[in-house]
Parts: sequence; C-alpha cells; structure tokens
Amino acid sequence: MARTTITIPQELITDLMELTKRKNKTQAVIFAIEEMIKKQKLEKIKNMAGKMEFDMEAEELRHGDKRLG
Repeated sequence: MARTTITIPQELITDLMELTKRKNKTQAVIFAIEEMIKKQKLEKIKNMAGKMEFDMEAEELRHGDKRLG
C-alpha cells in the first residue's frame, strides 16, 4: 500500500463518507476509487459489444476446455 498526500475539499470528503457509509476518509476514498475503476472497466466492456466474433458456441466456451477435466 502506498501513502499519498492529497488535498480534497472537506465538503467532498464529508459527502463521500455519508454516501458510501464508510467510517473514515481512507475507507471512503478507497471505495470511491475502486467503484470508479469498476465503472470504467464495465463501460469499456460495454463498448466492445458487437465488435467481437466467436467461432465457438456458448456451451463450448463453458465446457469445452479439456484442461478443466
């Protein structure tokens, strides 16, 4: 874990802690960062919709890997 010093307006921190129901500033900020990362990754996946082609059917993808036994 890295220690970082940043300046954030107190109103934002207060609102963030209330919205996220986190007990301290660190927990609130970590939660907000993790949620933003998830949101951005999901958006990236959504933007790929219809742009990929698969040669296999869903059933083959789920059960076709011989390494899984």
